[in-house]
Order: sequence, then structure tokens, then C-alpha cells
Amino acid sequence: MENKLPFSQILAIGLMLFAMFLGAGNVIFAPMVGQQAGSNTWIAMGGFLITGVGLVLLAIIALTRGGGTIEKLAERVHPTFSIVFSVLLFLTLGSIYVIPRTTSVVYEIAINPLTGAASNTNLYLLIFSVLFIALTILLSWNTTKFVDRLGKVITPIFVVLLIMLIGKSIITPMGSIKQPQTEYLNDAFLKGFTQGYYTMDVLAAFVFGGIFIKSISSLGIKSEKAVSSLFIKAGIITIIGLIALQVSMAWIGASSVESIGLKTNGGEVLAQSAITLFGEYGIYMIGTIILLTGITTNVACLAAVSEYFEKIIPSVSYKKWVIVFSILGLVITNFGLNTILTLASPVLLLLYPLAIALIGLIFTNNLFNGHRSVYIGTTIGTGMVAILDAIKEAGLAPETINASFGFIPLFENGAGWIITGLIGFFVGLIIAKSRNEPSTLITMTGQEIHKAQ
Repeated sequence: MENKLPFSQILAIGLMLFAMFLGAGNVIFAPMVGQQAGSNTWIAMGGFLITGVGLVLLAIIALTRGGGTIEKLAERVHPTFSIVFSVLLFLTLGSIYVIPRTTSVVYEIAINPLTGAASNTNLYLLIFSVLFIALTILLSWNTTKFVDRLGKVITPIFVVLLIMLIGKSIITPMGSIKQPQTEYLNDAFLKGFTQGYYTMDVLAAFVFGGIFIKSISSLGIKSEKAVSSLFIKAGIITIIGLIALQVSMAWIGASSVESIGLKTNGGEVLAQSAITLFGEYGIYMIGTIILLTGITTNVACLAAVSEYFEKIIPSVSYKKWVIVFSILGLVITNFGLNTILTLASPVLLLLYPLAIALIGLIFTNNLFNGHRSVYIGTTIGTGMVAILDAIKEAGLAPETINASFGFIPLFENGAGWIITGLIGFFVGLIIAKSRNEPSTLITMTGQEIHKAQ
């Protein structure tokens, strides 16, 4: 008989999942939306919350319905697509991007302001990154301890600090909300929609699934139905926390312009806002918040990517992969934050639309009888425009691409993939019907039912 967890344990698991999602990206992008969108902040945040928060819960549910792992979910398109998409996804959420970005952001916000020696920045970054990633390795060594380490200890500390910062900003606002900047004057909703990509939480939901399931299995929860139920309950707790966080961060950004002016990144917004609200102690407060959110993100991502590569290359153990990806992340970190962020946008503009398409397909699976051609058609339609968006973001002939493909609705707003994905969906459906493809239905418990036509 399986253990029945009390609410306190479910809450701790929910806080663990929240801690895994709550990284540097969650606290630096919404403030920039607030600063730039001004009086249009809540319109922009409507789009931001869809891609940055709302789709996270849908991704969690899709994962439980689609087989429990991103590999099984993506195999509905094609086994080769599953391998390529999964490897790219895990590497991006691991040592190629997230770990270096998180480590660099923590250094820039929590450490660099305290050094007072710009000429030695590279040396300080190297020393800090070695220590920070060493701590990441230590906490990642045994994933069954995640609930105790993340849910019960680290998360409550930074939640209290965030509440203090947010509460002070509401009680004593830094200023009035200004007019929106040019890019948010029109289409603020769509701009916020694409900005939500940068939290990477939908992609993270796919990656963290395996770690989460392993953690709760150690608590005596074994059956797929019980695991799925607990995953969704924890997901709801996570979503409530993320919504409150993102709205609060946007408020801080929107109300800060009068006091600190327009800034170039969300980390600077938070640092200057903390100083405005709490004086010199503010920099220590925001530094602690970023430090704690950074370590939880690094631990979750390093563990997830190491678990995945142990599964596909079992001859190399989990702990060896932890070391390999830690060293790789350390090297990339020391190229500097600007270089890391420059490389990130194209990858996100490619992966995010494909992830959203997979979520949509899982939820509508039974409406089109789970035909593989529909999965393939939708993925091709989505992927074609996502690749063009990625190329544009990389700065390769953006004017030429816009001129050539601007006839696609929403293309110039970065959402043209929605239209082409829908076209691919219906083309795939027509092909499936013409070929009398077999059906693959999904029950409420996530089980598959195969039917021949």
C-alpha cells in the first residue's frame, strides 16, 4: 500500500518544484517588461503570464499524459525528432546556457557590486564561478534529497526576502507608472507573450519531470496515477507562486522608472530598486535573493541534464556526467554574461514554439485521434517559422527575412509560427484521413489505446 502524503508534505513538494523553476530568469525579465511597458504593463503581462507561467502547468499535465518524459512526448512526432529535440533541450537547460547564465547573473548582481574593482572582474568571476559551481555539484550529488534541501530550507528563505522587497515597494511606491516605451505602444500583449519565453519555464517543466518523479518515488509514491496526481497538485502550488512573483516583479519595474530611470537589464532594475527601498542593506537583500534562486536553478538543471545523459549513455554514470557538465558550464560562464545572452535568444525562439506545439497536440490528441501525420505536420509548420525567427534573432538578414515572409500573419511579431503550425495541423489531418492511419487515444489516466482504422 502506498504512502498517503499529508498536505504539509505536498506543500513541501510544491515548494521544491517552485524552487526548481524560480531562477534568475524569473526575477529579471518581468521587471524589464514593467519598465518598458509602463501603463501597458498589465496588458503585456497578460501575454507574459501565458508563456512564462500558464503554459508551465499545461506542460506538467502534458508530460503526465504523454508518457512522463519529454522523449516519449516527442516520439509522437518521430523517434529522430525526439532525440534531436531532447538533446538540444537538455543541453540548453543545462551547461550550454542556463547554468552559465545563472552563475553569471548571480555574480553580476550579488557579487560584482561588492568588489569595487572593475579591472579584476574576470578574475573575480573565475573565483566565484568555481566556488558556486562546486556548491552546485555538492547539492546535485543526491537528487533524492531535493525535497528537504530545496522545498524545506532554501525556498522559504528567499520567499521571505522577496515578500519583504515586494511589500515595501507596495507600501512605499518608488514612483508613478510612466508611459510605455516605443516597442510596447502597440502590440504590448504579443511583445509580452514572446518575452515570457525567456523565463524558459515551459522548457524547464519538460526537463524537471524526471527529477521530480524520482524525488517523490523515494517518498513511497510508485503508481503512475498517484505520481501524476501529485505532480499536478505540486504544479498548481508552483503556478500560484509564479503568478504572484511575476506580477510583483512587473510592478517593481513599472513603479521604479521615476526613481532609478530606465535600465538595460532586469538585474540592474532589481538591484537599484532594492537600494532605493532599503538603502545600502537593499543590495545585500537582493544579492541573497539572487544567490539562493541561482543555486536552486543550477542544482535542478545540472541534475536533470546529468540524469538524461546517464539514461541515453548508461556507460557513463550520473555523477560523472555531473562533473562533465559542471566543467563545461564553468568554461562557458567565463566568456561573460553578454556573450551568453547573445547566444540564447535564437535557441529559445526555436525551442519554445515547438514545445508549445507539443503541449497543444497532447491536449487535443483525442480530437484528431492521435494520428502521427498531424504531429508531423504541426511540427514542420511550426518549426519552419521558428527557424526563421531564430535566424532573424541571430542578426542574419532580418530585413530580408521580414520582407520575404512578412505576408504570414503575426510573423513580424514573432508569432507567425502559430499560423503555419495550424496549417500544418490541418494538412497532417487530411493526409492521415486519406491514408486511414491508426488512432492512438489517451485516457484520463494517461494510458494509450491503439485502434486500427
